Parts: sequence; structure tokens; C-alpha cells
Amino acid sequence: MSGTQTAGADGPDSAGFWLWHATMRWQREIAAALAPFDLTHAQFVLLACAWWLNERGEVPNQQELARQAGTDVKMTSQLVRKLEAKGLLDRETDPQDTRARRLRITARGTELARSAVVEVERVDAAFFRPAERAAGLDERTLGSLLRHLAQADGPDTP
Repeated sequence: MSGTQTAGADGPDSAGFWLWHATMRWQREIAAALAPFDLTHAQFVLLACAWWLNERGEVPNQQELARQAGTDVKMTSQLVRKLEAKGLLDRETDPQDTRARRLRITARGTELARSAVVEVERVDAAFFRPAERAAGLDERTLGSLLRHLAQADGPDTP
């Protein structure tokens, strides 16, 4: 928690405190939505990002996928292997760099990604709707505000 905090009935009046609580609730709801797909949240993000990149004609390596997903490269490597073992991704040797593996989503992975994205978007819409209504925002504006938080350089960034 940061900044000056005043105590409210439910806890400190701190954006960080409530962001933590909101994030925990959102993660529980996403995990429950992904359980029928046999995907963890991190696996889903990597699969969805690979699918999105492939749909755009890109065949990313693991580092590029990690950058797109905002994940650690080592964790990405471990999860990509799990997705490959599930038959959702293929790892191909990069012709320009034999140490790198290019990632191509399988037909099964594409089908699963499409279905899971629909479910995650449904959960997201329901989860964020109260905040959008309270602040008088639409989904696109709230997404833009969250993107600014995610892409900020640090606490001293104007």
C-alpha cells in the first residue's frame, strides 16, 4: 500500500489495497472460467497471444511471445512445452537461428483459444461492468486507462 491512507469500514482507502483485492477476485473468476478448458490463466494468455500473432501472419519465437504476453521468458518456455504436450502448439526450429523455436498454434489450439477467449471476454465484461458504470466509462476507455498503468515507466513517470 502506498500514499496516505484513511481507514474505511472495509479497510484502508488505498488504491493499491483495492487493486490487490480486485485482482485476486478477477484471477479467481478467470481461473474458474478456464478450468473446463484445462488451461491455467498463464497458459491461456500464452495460447491466446500465439493465436493472435499467428492470425496476423506472425510466427513468434518464445522471446517474442513472452514480450507480447508480458511474461518471463523462462516461465514462457516452460508453459510453451506444456502447451506443446497438450497438442495446442508446435515448436519449429527457426531457419535463421537454430537455437530459437518458432511457435505455431495447432488446429486444436486454435479451436480451444477461440472458445476460451469468448469465455474470458464474457468474464471480463461482467467483472469490469460495475467499475465502468461507477466511473461513467465504456469498456474501451477503461481498457485504455489500464493500458496506461501497465505501460508506465515507473512511479516517477508523469
